[in-house]
Amino acid sequence: MRTREPQTLGEGALDRVARILAARRIDPAAVAALSDEPAPYSAMEAVSAGMPPRYRGAVAEHPQVLAWVREVARQAVAPSIGARRQVATGPSLLMAGVVGAGKTHEAYGAVTALVQAGLGVRWRATTAADLYAELRPSSDTDAERVLATYSRVPLLILDDLGAAKTSEFVEEQTYRLINRRYNHMLPTLITTNLRIRDLRAYLGDRVTSRLAQMTTRVEFEPVDRRRFQRAA
Repeated sequence: MRTREPQTLGEGALDRVARILAARRIDPAAVAALSDEPAPYSAMEAVSAGMPPRYRGAVAEHPQVLAWVREVARQAVAPSIGARRQVATGPSLLMAGVVGAGKTHEAYGAVTALVQAGLGVRWRATTAADLYAELRPSSDTDAERVLATYSRVPLLILDDLGAAKTSEFVEEQTYRLINRRYNHMLPTLITTNLRIRDLRAYLGDRVTSRLAQMTTRVEFEPVDRRRFQRAA
């Protein structure tokens, strides 16, 4: 009987595997534990592959964001004895400031900081406008499944809340998402260019009331850092 030699993956195949795992928010360490072979990529490389290229080098520096990282890390739990601690429940942040103040940079930097702390992090990121587009009924989209995915993921970045045109649909879908994450105490990083009173007019009392209870508000300096970077 002829036996086949074990096959090894080339660098290109390993890169594709890393991207697939990152897109599905699968911890490479959990996959590696099923094999005697060492993991060909680190957890940091996997999480970086799932980020937009612009934010792969993002570093969290804001004191309140770093305090949030420490608290989420403190509340992380291991699913079994000896397993890596995973982000589970924790506080949320509402990061407010002008366009270009660095809010999104800090949000992605916070995810990086959690991974660097040795935690397993299942996370997703979306802009509010992209989320509403995914949730609009269509023949090839299961909107309820999409909402459930964003509602249940342990860590969510919801970027640019308040940037999309307001409507009953926007208010309803935002309420359903925020209410589910509020009830399950799932950490959420929300960025917005609006002030709280403007958010109330945009999203209604039900959403802003829950945001006020579940988030710590982080004010960013009224400086467009992107403009300074372009001028430098």
